[in-house]
Amino acid sequence: MMSELNLPSGSVLADRSAAETAVALAMPMMESGLASRRLGESGFLYIVIMDPALRPEQSSFEQAILYEHAVGDREAWDADYAQYAHAKARLCWHAQRNGHELRYIAPHLLRSSDAGVWGGIWLDGIAVGVSGADPWFDEAIGTSIASLLRAIAKQRALGMGENLALGKYDERGLPQSPIS
Repeated sequence: MMSELNLPSGSVLADRSAAETAVALAMPMMESGLASRRLGESGFLYIVIMDPALRPEQSSFEQAILYEHAVGDREAWDADYAQYAHAKARLCWHAQRNGHELRYIAPHLLRSSDAGVWGGIWLDGIAVGVSGADPWFDEAIGTSIASLLRAIAKQRALGMGENLALGKYDERGLPQSPIS
């Protein structure tokens, strides 16, 4: 087990602020789908985004959670959507595959502690667990968020010069001085 002083660093370009922005950009789609009940009947969502730079062999699941977000009033939940989203994110993060693929195409990779439901995704190293919608829409929302997070990281990468060490970004996504 690593001490807090030796924790691996997470993604410089796909950090918490990038994840928050990705969720905010996807929010109109999610709110519209929840309000119309086209995404499912619950009216709620819970989203867990994993840090793409932290792998299971480097950190614990909890340390690798980049960002979590609830959509809808948690007091009115009829199920523990956070627990389901965590389980889906953990499965995809650990196996480095989509939950649907694991459940129906590669079930031989599942362990007894893995989620038996799908709706989590894996996209280019980004794992996202979503719960509250129908699983196919959980997956679509997760893919949208992961794609947006990847786009934000690309935008940031293209905005910085080529240096030996990558830089940090402020809350507006603007480059700061390189990491020493």
